[in-house]
Amino acid sequence: MSKNRRTINADLVVIGAGSAGLSVAAGAAMLGLNVVLYEQHKMGGDCLNYGCVPSKALLSAAKSVSDIRQASKYGVTVSDIKVEWSEVKKHIEQAIKTIEPVDSQERFEGLGVTVIRESASFADPETIVSETTSTRAKRIVIATGSQAFIPPIKGIEKVEYLTNETIFSIDVLPKHLVILGGGPIGIEMAQAFIRLGSNVTVIDLAGILPRSDQEHAKIISESLRNEGVEILENQSIEKVSRNKASVSVWLKDRKDPIKGSHLLVATGRKAVLEGLDLEAGRVDYDSSAIKVSERLRSKSNPRVWALGDVAGQGQFTHLAGWHASVFVRRAYFKQSVTASSLPLPAVTYVQPEIAQIGMTESSANEKYKNVSTSIFPFGENDRAIAEGKTAGEVKLVINKGNVIGASVIGEGAGDIVQLIAVAMSNKLKVQALTNYISPYPTRAEAVKRAASAHFTDFVFGPRMKRLVSILNRIP
Repeated sequence: MSKNRRTINADLVVIGAGSAGLSVAAGAAMLGLNVVLYEQHKMGGDCLNYGCVPSKALLSAAKSVSDIRQASKYGVTVSDIKVEWSEVKKHIEQAIKTIEPVDSQERFEGLGVTVIRESASFADPETIVSETTSTRAKRIVIATGSQAFIPPIKGIEKVEYLTNETIFSIDVLPKHLVILGGGPIGIEMAQAFIRLGSNVTVIDLAGILPRSDQEHAKIISESLRNEGVEILENQSIEKVSRNKASVSVWLKDRKDPIKGSHLLVATGRKAVLEGLDLEAGRVDYDSSAIKVSERLRSKSNPRVWALGDVAGQGQFTHLAGWHASVFVRRAYFKQSVTASSLPLPAVTYVQPEIAQIGMTESSANEKYKNVSTSIFPFGENDRAIAEGKTAGEVKLVINKGNVIGASVIGEGAGDIVQLIAVAMSNKLKVQALTNYISPYPTRAEAVKRAASAHFTDFVFGPRMKRLVSILNRIP
């Protein structure tokens, strides 16, 4: 460390230029505050460079292959499909480059932010230092994100493996990709690579997509298996090894190992806390996150806030963005909003797409009495029928007239669930989802139909029939 550091006094220091950090830095700077932003790696963080953007670009390429293969059912004949991995990579790189200017150092400096591309750590509870600077700030935001968690599997340290940070830049398309982990990252990559021409095996300690509605997760599992993905659930991995020809994964209850050309570790993520010297800042933390309140404020140093993955309340880019909003609204507008003020949606971008918000049916039944579900299948949705994509349904989870959760599985599920998110976020009753005009034919109409189905027995039951019989006598 340099002894001749430049001294800065700031209203706000932000450590980490990912989704949460950039949103906070931009918002505070636009409010006229003096903001210092530290980032030791790439601007844009994991989402732009190794996560959401490259993965969706890859999935888009894979979807185009699937669409071509299924074109014959629409009367369109296509032959000679050829996947050029180098061109797929160019598509991924172009997507990143197109978005990069929005997250660039130049843009933020144009907003008035002081951007320092160095690692940062606490010198004391109110001072952040780097190689060349020492910044004292009224408020400090830690938004360092997360990184791939590597499980303590025997032999893993001796095996060359891939994570989300390296999978998009490999030189050749894997002949056989073995994926450890059946969460969203693992499942998305499984479908992408099977469609692009790889053989794929997914191995998971439990079942795939454990946080999703389990009936819907089974549909995803069946869909992937139909495409050729080998899914091994409830497996215990004893060790991994590698020779020149292949990587081997040894399972407890299987004599022969699973062999592949490449190994992708997608077993979860852990908060990036290393190097921050949190003890010097009197910031309490544990192995998974910084300890914060519902306001996202450090429980031990009120000058410090933790946003995004490092706050330990979920690992989604859109959640990090919401955390940034919570910080700005609380710190500068003195509003009472909290991290859990709004329900959190989550989407896994496979086909059929699966989206979840609020409680699943099983978790709701554990907490409440009188939980009901109302379902409308896409097999009865005219738009889905016309497009020949009828897999899936909308499922609403209801308690005392309130929508407390929902799962949507099917084409465009991530867009459709947003209608439910608006209702839940504004504490609207399920009846509100019936009281609007839905354009025809649209997939989102399935939300209205699912909500309407909740009232079918009441509206067309004996009591209502008697009432209509009486009212019908009135001229």
